[in-house]
Amino acid sequence: ISPAELIEKGGKRKKFSRRTSSVRFTMDPPECSGHSHDHEHENDLGLSLRPQIDLPNVYCLNEEVENAGRSVLKLHEERLSVNPSLLSPEDDPELLLFIPFTESVTLQSISIRSSTSQETAPPKTVKIFANRDDLDFEMVRELEPNMKLELLPPEHFPLGSIDYPCRPAGRFQNISSVTIFVEDNYDGGGEQPTEITYVGLKGKGTKMKRMAVETVYESRGMPTDHKVPGADFSGQNLI
Repeated sequence: ISPAELIEKGGKRKKFSRRTSSVRFTMDPPECSGHSHDHEHENDLGLSLRPQIDLPNVYCLNEEVENAGRSVLKLHEERLSVNPSLLSPEDDPELLLFIPFTESVTLQSISIRSSTSQETAPPKTVKIFANRDDLDFEMVRELEPNMKLELLPPEHFPLGSIDYPCRPAGRFQNISSVTIFVEDNYDGGGEQPTEITYVGLKGKGTKMKRMAVETVYESRGMPTDHKVPGADFSGQNLI
């Protein structure tokens, strides 16, 4: 995949197996040039999908505060607010955020923002899975994701958010859910908790309602299930 221009714009569920493939994006270092500013809510990476998110059924495994995962799915105009935020426990950077939709959607981009707090660390490596409502930490560590990202630190664009295009686009068409697995964060020692202040999804709705599924999940993963051993990208849009 050729590098794209960087543009700035201001628990466990039932088991089933499905083969997936992954793609990882790389980009020039944060000091890269070749970008422009745009503070419009609507752009070539789609409209906010927040109206299509099934908020009551959103959950996050390993969150410090119950339902914090829901709270960071903020309105686009609230994306720069630092509270509320989603935190992992200390010494454990992993988070697993499951986001179902009320209708089938085409997901075109994902935005994940963090704070610049010295007491927490922004997420770094993120795996994205589409149409998987059965994932737990053991599974996501082994499965090939639909897309793997290495996020830029918030210092790269403190006045806005960064949209990461979902590629290849065909893997994110007519999907009913997306799962975001935060594998690690920017704390090299692995002691600081991961903090996320905003998750934004953009794309297009299809107005095709999905079938409701009764599910059971754990709101927080078991401590023994969170052992983490121990590029950059192209085509981002900064909002």
